[in-house]
Amino acid sequence: AGDDGDGGGPGGSNKYWKQFLEAQVAEHAFGRAISVQDTHVLRRKGRLKEQDALIDWIIRLHATDGPETVFAKVERWVDEHRARPHGSTLSMHVPVLGSFLTPLPLADALAEYDQFSGLSRRRYVPPNFAEVRHVLNIAQVHALAKLTRGEGESLPLLVTFDADGTLYEDGKHFEADNKMISLLVSLMRRGVQVAIVTAAGYPEAERFEARIRALLAAFEELQLPKETTDRFHMMGGECNYLLAVTDDYRLEFVPNERWQTEEMIGWDESAVEALLDTAQASLESHAARLSMDVDLIRKSRAVGVVPVRPTLYEALEELALSTRYDLESAELDLPFCAFNGGNDVFCDVGNKAIGLQALQAYLGVVGGHTLHVGDRFTLTGNDTQVRGFCSILWVANPDETAFFIKTLLRDLKDIAGGSDSGGSGAEGAKALDA
Repeated sequence: AGDDGDGGGPGGSNKYWKQFLEAQVAEHAFGRAISVQDTHVLRRKGRLKEQDALIDWIIRLHATDGPETVFAKVERWVDEHRARPHGSTLSMHVPVLGSFLTPLPLADALAEYDQFSGLSRRRYVPPNFAEVRHVLNIAQVHALAKLTRGEGESLPLLVTFDADGTLYEDGKHFEADNKMISLLVSLMRRGVQVAIVTAAGYPEAERFEARIRALLAAFEELQLPKETTDRFHMMGGECNYLLAVTDDYRLEFVPNERWQTEEMIGWDESAVEALLDTAQASLESHAARLSMDVDLIRKSRAVGVVPVRPTLYEALEELALSTRYDLESAELDLPFCAFNGGNDVFCDVGNKAIGLQALQAYLGVVGGHTLHVGDRFTLTGNDTQVRGFCSILWVANPDETAFFIKTLLRDLKDIAGGSDSGGSGAEGAKALDA
């Protein structure tokens, strides 16, 4: 950036960055068919991060039937399970299965995915885990968008996001060129409540701001009105902190009495300390058993360990499961979440399901109209607990998140008609193309 203040990104006059943001937001106001170029982001994850009983069962069904038959059957069985969960076909074959809050148009989703994947035309190679996950995600997006229009009235929608690995790469923060910035703005302008629900927790609002500084700077650069910024929320420490955007585009804590449940307000500090002490002892003990050198991090509502040198994912998985089993055996008074963060293992007081339910009550949004987007729905993932309280999108990286949110925005536009209020229109889209 030069001294004239026209440099891009947060911190200066940012004339060109504002034009870039407006052009990106405007592009989301226009429907565009999914292209092969879009779908390159749907890449496969490693096997240990692909743990799901339903998806594994769907893959096994392909031993006797093709994809079109399999997904048509599963779509019917989802409808049956929604009407009669006990004794349903799905519950007999996948006993750990929870509830579905929406129908899943899987046959249509497969046809859409087939346009660029050729999945149903394969004769000898069944779909892999990631491909089944993509079909489920597409079906979920379309189903949720339809639910936002009920009996002639628009119903409120809440979309929550994990942070690391979902909105931005693990260990990173929002950067000025992150494509999710314009997508979040577009959702908010559509009237959608948007929340980031992360394990990161701090007693200072400034530390939360540092993680999303570019997003807040975009709000300010676009001069988003309060009506729009009031639709953005940030929940930290799984469920322990809730922040809102101020009039000057900063973050401030929402007083606990305004959003926390009676159960959360009643958590005793001595019980919190007992939980964290037990978790710390377990983490240190099992890290030693695994010959894992770690740094200990202790916070007011969390404790965790970070390996001092590169460590196998399987070792972190072992550490997370060992700690969880120790805490379950201890029969402590508080809920907790012991999880493998990919580069560390932490135990938090509470979990995302508790925070999500509190946020739903605070905003007046029901579970069926809530979507959580995350990358850790595995056995030791901290997104897993939200299942049953909302619909989910399981993504592998921020590019996948962007792909599916673009799909959701197209659906919302098609249902409501028109374009995002406050957008830049066709001129902004042409500027981006240029």
